[in-house]
Amino acid sequence: MTAAIQFFRGVDEPVVPDIRMTRSRDGLTGQALFRFEEPEALAPEAMGDITGMFLVDEEGELVTRDVKAGFVNGKASFLEATFTWKSTADFERFMRFAERYAASHDLGFSAT
Repeated sequence: MTAAIQFFRGVDEPVVPDIRMTRSRDGLTGQALFRFEEPEALAPEAMGDITGMFLVDEEGELVTRDVKAGFVNGKASFLEATFTWKSTADFERFMRFAERYAASHDLGFSAT
């Protein structure tokens, strides 16, 4: 099974997001901000209301309900979603998903 991001259960979002991460000084908490430019989830033929972002891989599913659409000239053009973790275990689980997602989409990872 490859790692995928979904806005509708069972439907993989083909647009690869820009992902930026921040962590607290103690490393315990943090968040990842996902930005999707022109995602298919916003296409007129999409399935309906977006209720969350689902990060799906062989371990299961991570869910965030913090999803916002951005508009340009009155037309929905991007989605931003924030995934927050509150423990080292949650962060490690997120990073395992991120590594699988990067590998399955031929992406690189760079720390800044």
